[in-house]
Amino acid sequence: MGTGDPVASSSYGGSGRPRAWRRRLTLAGLAVATVGYFSAAGIGGALHDIHASLPAVPAPEKVATSAVVVDRAGQLLRPYTIADGRWRLPVTLGDVDPMFITMLEGYEDRRFAEHRGIDWRAIGRAGLQVIRHGHIVSGGSTLTMQVARLIDGMSTRGASGKLRQMVFARTIENRLDKKAILSLYLELAPYGGNLEGIRAATLAYFGKEPRRLTVAEAALLVALPQAPEARRPDRDPMAAKAARDRVLDRLVSASVIDAETAASAKTERIATARKTFPMLAAHLGDAARKSDPANPVIRLTLDARLQAKLEQLAADRAAKVGAKASVAILVADHVTGDILASVGSAGFMDGDRNGFVDMVSAIRSPGSTLKPLIYGLAFEQGLAHPQSLIEDRPSAFGGYAPVNFDGFYRGTVTVHDALTQSLNIPAVTVLDAVGPARLVARLKRAAANPKLPDLSAPGLAIGLGGVGISLEDLVSVYAALARGGRPVALHDGSGPPAKIEEGAPVLEPLAAWYVSDILADVPPPTIGARGRIAYKTGTSYGYRDAWSIGFDGRTVIGVWVGRADGAPVPGLSGIGTAAPILFESFDRVGGDRAPLRPAPAGALIASNGDLPAPLRHFRTPDMVAGKAPDRPEIAFPPDGVQVDLGIRAGDPGPLIIKIRNGKPPFTWFANGNPIAQTPFARSESWEPDGPGFVTLSVVDSAGRSDRVTVFVE
Repeated sequence: MGTGDPVASSSYGGSGRPRAWRRRLTLAGLAVATVGYFSAAGIGGALHDIHASLPAVPAPEKVATSAVVVDRAGQLLRPYTIADGRWRLPVTLGDVDPMFITMLEGYEDRRFAEHRGIDWRAIGRAGLQVIRHGHIVSGGSTLTMQVARLIDGMSTRGASGKLRQMVFARTIENRLDKKAILSLYLELAPYGGNLEGIRAATLAYFGKEPRRLTVAEAALLVALPQAPEARRPDRDPMAAKAARDRVLDRLVSASVIDAETAASAKTERIATARKTFPMLAAHLGDAARKSDPANPVIRLTLDARLQAKLEQLAADRAAKVGAKASVAILVADHVTGDILASVGSAGFMDGDRNGFVDMVSAIRSPGSTLKPLIYGLAFEQGLAHPQSLIEDRPSAFGGYAPVNFDGFYRGTVTVHDALTQSLNIPAVTVLDAVGPARLVARLKRAAANPKLPDLSAPGLAIGLGGVGISLEDLVSVYAALARGGRPVALHDGSGPPAKIEEGAPVLEPLAAWYVSDILADVPPPTIGARGRIAYKTGTSYGYRDAWSIGFDGRTVIGVWVGRADGAPVPGLSGIGTAAPILFESFDRVGGDRAPLRPAPAGALIASNGDLPAPLRHFRTPDMVAGKAPDRPEIAFPPDGVQVDLGIRAGDPGPLIIKIRNGKPPFTWFANGNPIAQTPFARSESWEPDGPGFVTLSVVDSAGRSDRVTVFVE
């Protein structure tokens, strides 16, 4: 045979040897040289040089990963890229489907648990396969060697690079256990584009966390790191499928899975586009990360499931309101103060709606939403009862002449109906009596921060929306109403909660219950929710803001609708626009509706005709002759009345004493004997020993006093 004879050339070599054989011998020589390198003695100098240039071996928890915002249960709300724009999400071995680990080891490194970084048998087998087949059939690289390459970042194509990789693999094995090495692989393996680590890959390609994977998904994830750009399913789904199917075939040969399972997995479709990463509670997440930029895991009190539902609800309802309209929703547990959902806009990335503006914290006009607190102050001071009569007629207060929203007047109505119908004239009448400054002070007790125009003194206009306040502030106020007047600091977990003054109630329990009971009678919109909900609506001047805020026995929800730029929205109203969203939000909270608080001791449930004479009509402080408005006055019981406490029937109850005006703290007396001293409360309960006349008196901090004599039985 001549030198051109391929058989002669392949058998004996010479200058005519084909290029295929030269490549075989080169690769085989590399394999043999590698084995010889680590088998021979006298390699100290070379090893020293390699060791000296190796990077540090990081613990898995020290690898730079994407900062993430998670909910109360650890579910991902939003990740951020690392400094160079790559997605590399934190992940542990326990976060990953064990089946994937089994398939990964079965395909890449079957003796991973046995070797110390280098699988000599695999390297020898790879060398023999190169000689036999002329190309690489199976690699000799272990998972530890792959981790070494990912950490080091140097090429391993040449002999020196491969040797360096093997030395580094031994170093890694000496410093980390197998679980830590696997965790590093799960964090660093490339999956195409700017995706690193299995968690980024499963979110981008499958839209889910890696804890539960199908066999087909796991096989694709095993295949991708070998050639991440060439096999990207969003770039070349056919190449991705072919690589996945080869993995499945190899795993069948290795008895990791059976043929039937592999055949079924091959029928599963390959995703052809990357999915977007979660971006739930984007406004809150950005604010939390800004306040604590060094924290890699920001845990919020939110419920991711509820947050997702309400963000979709906000987007859907805003689309119906208008092209530039937005919706904000805030949900809190008023028992604990935990914020469960915070939807700042109808779409964070929606530029037409100015979605980047967080309308949960934006300062807007509250419309009529402060009226419940106004009436609560009147109940607290003994000026009114829910069934007291009050006038709804054209009235002027100095130069201020409010009108009702619809322009009509109802004449004489009960306070209950004045609040459920949100009448303006009665609310301003009551605010004039209790004082705008007191209203602002109680708002602050609820951790709200009202903004007055030009830092001016509070006037009567604040009762109808002439003050700036945020949705979060209003939810905080209504949370206090739901809690019997006790304030609660709402918090999202990202920082310290707002400070509240200990022992300073927003309203006394009885006054808060009267308000809640009235609000529970407000007719619901056509879209209702299971159970009884106490709620109030409001519409700001010029149809710029629509509000609806309500609560049950556990949850308080606030809704705002409008335009972030403050422009009017024709037809916008609290009852027509915001209230349906409020009730839909309660439905999405799910579960059984928690009942509202029961009536506290001393609640007077009676019709107007059965009320004590002083409470049958609303009374302003100056209606009481001979009483200076700044002196304390016992508002209930009135002087000279007979009070039935059930003593003669054998089922006695306490006598509730209420005062108005004066300066706390107050000291209370019965027949000259002190019975209590209260720092803030304007009511006190006292149980007499038996029936008969009793003289009740109160002294304020300035030494001013008042007294009444009543007969109890």
